[in-house]
Amino acid sequence: MGCSSCSTGKNGVPNGCKSNGNCGTGSCGSGNKLAVFDWLSNMTLPSGEAPFNIYEVRFKNGRKHFYKNTDKKMTISMGDVIAVEGSPGHDIGIVSLAGELVKVQMKKRKITSDSEEVKKVYRKATQKDIDVWNTARERELETQRKGRLIISRLGLKMKLSDVEFQGDGNKATFYYTADDRVDFRQLIRDLASEFSIRVEMKQVGMRQEAARLGGVGSCGRELCCSTWLTDFRKVNTAAARYQQLSLNPLKLAGQCGKLKCCLNFELDSYLDALESFPKQDIILKTERGEAIFVKMDIFKKLLWYTYKEEKFKWYKLSLDQVSEILELNENNELGSPLEEYESEIVEEATVDFENVVGQDSLTRFDTPKKPRRNKRRKRNQNQKPVAKNTNNKNQQQKKNTPKKQENQPQKNQPQGTKNKPQQRGKGNNRKQVEQKKGTENRNTPATKKQTPQKRRNKRRNTGNKNAQNNEKQ
Repeated sequence: MGCSSCSTGKNGVPNGCKSNGNCGTGSCGSGNKLAVFDWLSNMTLPSGEAPFNIYEVRFKNGRKHFYKNTDKKMTISMGDVIAVEGSPGHDIGIVSLAGELVKVQMKKRKITSDSEEVKKVYRKATQKDIDVWNTARERELETQRKGRLIISRLGLKMKLSDVEFQGDGNKATFYYTADDRVDFRQLIRDLASEFSIRVEMKQVGMRQEAARLGGVGSCGRELCCSTWLTDFRKVNTAAARYQQLSLNPLKLAGQCGKLKCCLNFELDSYLDALESFPKQDIILKTERGEAIFVKMDIFKKLLWYTYKEEKFKWYKLSLDQVSEILELNENNELGSPLEEYESEIVEEATVDFENVVGQDSLTRFDTPKKPRRNKRRKRNQNQKPVAKNTNNKNQQQKKNTPKKQENQPQKNQPQGTKNKPQQRGKGNNRKQVEQKKGTENRNTPATKKQTPQKRRNKRRNTGNKNAQNNEKQ
């Protein structure tokens, strides 16, 4: 069950407990870093043995400390809000673990029961203590904003990442990150006079800052440092080289600006797989020439090689084939060309999707839509030869019409002067004129009946059609 602060208000906006992902009551479990399930809670202790009087208390952003209960009459259980010893004053926290499992947690952190780090538990928090604690936590966001303005005014090269108030509201811890050493004596005076509180400055690393603030990584999940990771080991670029990753700082760096911690998680499995692979600087000697290494796929056990003289062509070989060539080279023998080895590799076809029935198409019942562009292209292709034929016809009509007009008699001229222009031309006899007339009449019998006005109209219509066809094309 979630606490009441996780519910939404009247406007549909979530209330929130203002703990940056960590639940304020401890009942949600989300954001509770390294929450331990007390599997010994239902077991009774042996007779005559007193319960362990040290408790693990959780504060803001997963910060945890151990506190001792000196009052034997006060019973404390997991989830209780208690008032503990502060420096100075008192602080308010939530009991995250009790019983015998606290010994295991103290052993992991190398803290003994008589250490000075183990402070006292004062009492269970009253309603007044909880109200003061809530008002102090509401001041944190505004204090952080004003603190950043003061830092920018002083010109200090530091970044204020978080502010945490003590439960009684008399002290505030300012967490900051900086590359070099910072002289913040004047900053402490300005902060103390501005907020009228006791100021404590605490420098944290980039990874600790990301762990406190939280966030979502490139994998889509919450940051490991803010959920379960406690020890921050060094991450080198050698881990990326062993995993055959490109040394791109934008891809290898996390939100903290350092190399991702997850590069170390799978490094052991890659190192175990690389034991069977040859070294990358070994040269393969073949009948065609020497081949050098290009890249590899570790878990598929594939390697790519290329000839020194022809580096534009890569050849894919299996691990067994490479080891075979190396054995031949040790016996002073040359291996076959890489083309022959590559042809022997058979790649299995991978099925991306296949349901129970075995049909791998989700749109097999959909009717395919015919594209409109193809229709337009077909129409244009059908119209192009028609336009050529019309142009040829028009050219033939233009050639034939002036001859017909010359041969036809005019109304104003007398009959005796009808063939006089033809007689003046050289080589024009009456027989040739009659033969031409006969051939024209045979080829175009319908044009003889047409009047000159109809021919003009026909020419205009055909000209307009040709212009329209040219514009469409």
